[in-house]
Amino acid sequence: MRTAVVHDWLNGRRGGEKVLEAILPLVPDPTIFTLFYTPGSVSPAVERYPIRASFLNTLPFSRSHYRNYLPLFPRAVESFDLSGFDLVVSISHCVAKGAIAPPGVPHLCYCNSPVRWAYEMFDLYFPRDRTRFFLLKKWAVDRLRRWDIATANRPTRLLGNSSVIVERIRRHWNRESRALFPPVDVAYFTPSAAPRKDFLLAVGALVPYKRFELAIEAAKALGRPLVLVGNGPEEARLRAMAGSSVRMVAGIPGEELRELYRTCAAYVQPGEEDFGIATVEALACGAPVVALGRGGVRDMVRDPEHGVLYAEESAAALTAAVRRLETMSFDYNALRASALRFSPERFAEEFRAEVAALLPPAARRSPETKAVR
Repeated sequence: MRTAVVHDWLNGRRGGEKVLEAILPLVPDPTIFTLFYTPGSVSPAVERYPIRASFLNTLPFSRSHYRNYLPLFPRAVESFDLSGFDLVVSISHCVAKGAIAPPGVPHLCYCNSPVRWAYEMFDLYFPRDRTRFFLLKKWAVDRLRRWDIATANRPTRLLGNSSVIVERIRRHWNRESRALFPPVDVAYFTPSAAPRKDFLLAVGALVPYKRFELAIEAAKALGRPLVLVGNGPEEARLRAMAGSSVRMVAGIPGEELRELYRTCAAYVQPGEEDFGIATVEALACGAPVVALGRGGVRDMVRDPEHGVLYAEESAAALTAAVRRLETMSFDYNALRASALRFSPERFAEEFRAEVAALLPPAARRSPETKAVR
């Protein structure tokens, strides 16, 4: 058996790429299909498999300005020749779920989210006063949304990465799905005896919906240091507003990130996340969480047991939540215990069962499909 694994793009190692890395060993003989691919940008565990990039990857500036080719994304994902494959698995937050499986071949989609900026977050990603060619981009996104809805039935089965994504799939695509939480390396992210320090920590891609500007404003109001780990298109804007007490870093080794989790006063999440792998990593290291109480965080954080959840998406609300946290104490063993249910072993077991349920009985018994057992 052969598996086509469709991923939107491979140009960094974020949450979606960690899920891809976990899925590849669970399916038989995988080949990766992706719109864009920058060699060396993902882990060796991913690059050991064959990778086939779309025609978009050969176009000018495709590595640095790939988002400018948005109108061509649907055509590119539909151009993949998946003939000869016995199973299609897509890991989608944009167009990967629209890949066309051969007739009779099952297609399992692991959905990190329906396209955020085509539904709830267009104004956040494309503010009219800061977006060049606003009307052209609005036309392109409207067109993508219509295609996204029209292709919602292509996957045979859908998995959402959290309960909020399951609801989003139902609302936008009129499809049922089930939540399968992504895997987190809780064996690596562990507490230590190092004392907690005064700084706040935020981790993630520097994109609009993360709302890291609110973390910067709150840290200034609190007079607390903030460490912001990540890179992305918002970097220049965030650096411009960050004062001397804000340290922005990217591409740090895993050991350094783990030490930040182990020693921060609190992990802060100022925007609504679809799931939030970094939040689980922080909990696994014994860090309490201060987060906007919407989205995937509600699957992992209980207030006041694991930290503070607040209702209003604003710097003032985040500031007040951190001040409330300062009056609380936590059982750090309980914080870690809350993260253990997101282990890679649990994910592998559930994902294998989903794949096996889609395969015909003869294929499940074949020696070539032992990867899904």
